[in-house]
Amino acid sequence: MSESTGATDVLTRMDERIPTSFYWKLTLLATVGGFLFGYDTANIGSVLGFVPYEMSDLVTGYLVAGASLGAAAGALSAGPLTDRFGRKSLLVVDAGIYAAGALLSAVAWNVGTLLVARTLIGLAVGADSAIATAYIAEYAPRGRRGALSMLQQWMITVGILVAYLVALLIFRTMPQHAYGLDWRLILGLGAVPAILALVLRTRMPESPRWLLRHGRFDDARKAVAMLGIEVSDEEIRARAHEIIHPAGEPESTEAQPLRRGRHWTRGVQRALMVVVVFFIFQQITGINVPFYYGPEILEPYFGGGGESRLESTTTAIEATTIMSAVNVAATYFAFRFIDRIGRRWLAMGGFAGMAISMLIGAFGDGMLSDVAKVLVVVTALNLFIVSFAVGVGGTGWLIQGEVFPTAVRGSAAALGATADWLANFALILVFPLWVSAIGLSWVMVCFAALCGMAVLFVAAYLPETKGLSVEAITRVFERAAASGILMPFVRSAAAKEADH
Repeated sequence: MSESTGATDVLTRMDERIPTSFYWKLTLLATVGGFLFGYDTANIGSVLGFVPYEMSDLVTGYLVAGASLGAAAGALSAGPLTDRFGRKSLLVVDAGIYAAGALLSAVAWNVGTLLVARTLIGLAVGADSAIATAYIAEYAPRGRRGALSMLQQWMITVGILVAYLVALLIFRTMPQHAYGLDWRLILGLGAVPAILALVLRTRMPESPRWLLRHGRFDDARKAVAMLGIEVSDEEIRARAHEIIHPAGEPESTEAQPLRRGRHWTRGVQRALMVVVVFFIFQQITGINVPFYYGPEILEPYFGGGGESRLESTTTAIEATTIMSAVNVAATYFAFRFIDRIGRRWLAMGGFAGMAISMLIGAFGDGMLSDVAKVLVVVTALNLFIVSFAVGVGGTGWLIQGEVFPTAVRGSAAALGATADWLANFALILVFPLWVSAIGLSWVMVCFAALCGMAVLFVAAYLPETKGLSVEAITRVFERAAASGILMPFVRSAAAKEADH
């Protein structure tokens, strides 16, 4: 049911609205890219040993990690495009590009074709990761913005789990086709959700805040009506003043040419620094190691005997599937607590839990043997994943979407996503060399140390933003940048903004 017009303005009513089922369906649709991100993360590791083409180490490395470079390029290019052409249009295009890449993977006739397909998939996933949370932040009510944005991380975890389950199902039911049809099916099935997203995303409303920013008042009125809020053209135009013109500028009924430099204020730069560094810590603390290298890490613990490649691969996939299921389940608790406990405390707790888990794993790997070693290391890896899922994974995507002003939200969020993908690529590339140089136990100790550094960074630089509108959050960062303080998270400041 639509809300009738009243004394409060349209953005305030959007911020205070209780999410209906339409909000959750819209957010699920916006985060299909997260599912595809997760699916792509896991499926390539499952099929790599069965691709029947001659591949050098460089080509093999690109098939595993190179999509992250494509994703970084996709994220970087998507930012300016989405600020200019809108969130919805880019989300539609991204789905089409991923579908093309997945289908090309399924019919790849040589290594070159497969590399092109992987690059297309990387571009699409990267662009989607830059846009989705920015889009969600611009319509989500402030009291549930955390839970809605957390769907991005949950969809990533579901995508990882589904990829492993699909691989297990196909390899178990058609083992004779492992080097033929099987690997093509595993890669190509990613096109199914992408095509569905391509069709359904055309029916999504454009971001109301983006429409207001660009002076498209009638379209903005229709967009908020789809969210269940009926407003007049006069109300829309009156509220557009704050988004189109920063404080002190005269009101106009037409969108002014965007002078982008003036929007990159000290507060925006500070917010960008926080998001970029958070994303870097999110990756270099090791979360993707269990998913990219899980089968390889676990194989020595479970032995291998005289099993065939197919048997050893499926056994390793089964073990990694369990960790993926833990990841999905743990992300539920992030849904529950992100808007209650808040971003800052949840992130610090998550990184602290990751540090403790890595130290336990290092002890088990270096000091124990036999069954005790297996139990301690596997338990530590699962606790590590739980800590990340509850406190770190979704928090990064959430702050990426909520801490920037509408004028540059797409571009700034894209820079954050680019940092995430580049850090992901670097870790995937370096990890085998790192383990060879100092051993897995000491690598785990290094991960624990990085997690400790992350806790200190969050405590010093990340303000608590729960319950604030996206406009209020930008003011918090502006004040922090102006004062030069290290700890802009004092609750009284947030409370003052919540009262505005």
